[in-house]
Amino acid sequence: MDNATSVSAVSQLSAKKIMSTILNTAGQTLAMPSPKPGFRCAVVVARWNDNITDALLDGAMTSFRSVGLGPNSIEVVRVPGTVELVYAAARAQSNGKYNAVIVIGCVIRGDTPHFDYVCQIAATGVARLNAAGTVPVIFGVLTVDNLQQALDRAGGSLGNKGSEAAAAAIEMANLTL
Repeated sequence: MDNATSVSAVSQLSAKKIMSTILNTAGQTLAMPSPKPGFRCAVVVARWNDNITDALLDGAMTSFRSVGLGPNSIEVVRVPGTVELVYAAARAQSNGKYNAVIVIGCVIRGDTPHFDYVCQIAATGVARLNAAGTVPVIFGVLTVDNLQQALDRAGGSLGNKGSEAAAAAIEMANLTL
């Protein structure tokens, strides 16, 4: 049984208990938090490395559906690459329509320092949005050394980081201090 199948089977079994679970990349089964009524989330997805980002998006959407969130609750926005995630997330964060924003991307190390620049821009940009904003922005960007590491984290042997991002979005939107 592959990981996507096992996550689906766990979710189906847990749905009978009124709770959904996900398999995280540490190999642990985690309960999906329940969203507050009216929860809305923007999921901003980079088209670069779309074989990976589409799998991460599928993981997030499966997790959202497992707790009763449908297409009226989740808006998917596509951007060219990982650098552009920050701009789109800032727009989504500031428009007042969402309780959380997820950015999904995949940067695979190559032979040049471009990897380092892209990763730094994305990580710093999301950190600044979280520090300054009123809506949490969840970092669902894989920064990996090779394609196999990305595949392992996008529904492969190490679970699906998209599912983890969906859980984090709900948990952070529910946060009260």
